Amino acid sequence: MTSPERLTVRGPEDILGFIPHSLGYWPANSLVAMTMQGKRLGATLRLDLPGPAVLADPSAFAETVSGYLAADEHADGTLLALFTNNGWLSGPGCYDGLLFGLESALAEAGMPVKEAWYVGDRYWRDAWCTDSACCPLPGRPLEQIRDSLLNTEMVFRGSSVGPPPEERQPRPVPSLYRAAVLEAETAWSARLDCRRQSRAQFDAVLSLWTGLLAGPPGELGQPLVDRDAFLRATLLVPAWRDAVLVMAAAGKAAAAAGAEEFGIFDEEPELEPVVLPEGGAPDSGGSLRDVLPPGTDAPWTEALGAPSSRFTHVSADVPPAPGEQPGTPGYGDVLMGHQPAVPQWQTMDSLELVLAQLALLGGAPAAAALTGRGWIAWCRGRGSYSAAYFEEALEIDPGYRLAELLLELVRRGTLCGWAARKEAAWQKFGPDAA
Repeated sequence: MTSPERLTVRGPEDILGFIPHSLGYWPANSLVAMTMQGKRLGATLRLDLPGPAVLADPSAFAETVSGYLAADEHADGTLLALFTNNGWLSGPGCYDGLLFGLESALAEAGMPVKEAWYVGDRYWRDAWCTDSACCPLPGRPLEQIRDSLLNTEMVFRGSSVGPPPEERQPRPVPSLYRAAVLEAETAWSARLDCRRQSRAQFDAVLSLWTGLLAGPPGELGQPLVDRDAFLRATLLVPAWRDAVLVMAAAGKAAAAAGAEEFGIFDEEPELEPVVLPEGGAPDSGGSLRDVLPPGTDAPWTEALGAPSSRFTHVSADVPPAPGEQPGTPGYGDVLMGHQPAVPQWQTMDSLELVLAQLALLGGAPAAAALTGRGWIAWCRGRGSYSAAYFEEALEIDPGYRLAELLLELVRRGTLCGWAARKEAAWQKFGPDAA
């Protein structure tokens, strides 16, 4: 479930045109419900259309939908859109009974249905209108939605409608980059593995991630061999992985306090922490330059067409993020979206860009990165994407525990706490969108 930006709605075409931008893709075989707060749009919820057994008695399904939408405490109405090519049929398999059930449940919950539409591959129409003068059969052309003023405004703002989650295609990875990252990752992992319980190493890892996510967003998704190898190696340690997620949402203090509470640190004398030097490569496991083509003097980042600036290690004295408070929430409260009241969305957006890059090379670090992306998508209210990321992580590493737990929440229809609250929900263009 997602919360919309401030946009001007002029008619049904604008509402229906906003839905794919809100979800990130054009839905199919889906029920999309949008709450209303007076004349303002509230939250957007998408569910798969039910099968014949549910259509025969849709009351339980309708109550479930009503329960989800009740998370918007200010909602006083609902809009429904059924994305299907069966909206023009009658008899078995039609959705009239489902609409009646939804209307009854939502009215009882104080969110009566204001409008409902069917949207197919070629036409769309009002679900209840029988006046051929305003609702001619088979319906109005879909181009009215695609060419709506609101859709044009969203595109102008930089929004795009991508493929459905199940049709996502990963970006191609240059073989030279892949080989270099995997080689360096092995070297870093060997050095980091014996420091899993080191407080100094934890601080160094968290400071590195904190400094990176505070950097220019345009560089976060670029392929940088040394940086990507080191970061992938840190994701192999579950305590560090969890700390990175908590840090992105709630700040460095919350991540450090939670790690202390879980007792992950060893009181034995600590090894010197491993950091990513400005030169980049680990001092064991060979030099990355050894595999550069003969005569190539440029650093790896330039050889791969990435920005020439190198990633520099950030010291452990990085100041707390703005608004970070000494009274810090626990890991469970953060991962469920209960605390803080409003997460650091900008930092989480930056983390998503980095994790997308780290996931490209596969392996166990990719399972961790995809799980992180799935958690961020869930926090944003994009359940379809989050489920797809968790499932992809489990294909790479069956039994990956965090992915299993979060996927179960998505499948049960559990909403992230932030996605359920308008004042905390993620906004694609930020709160200052006009």
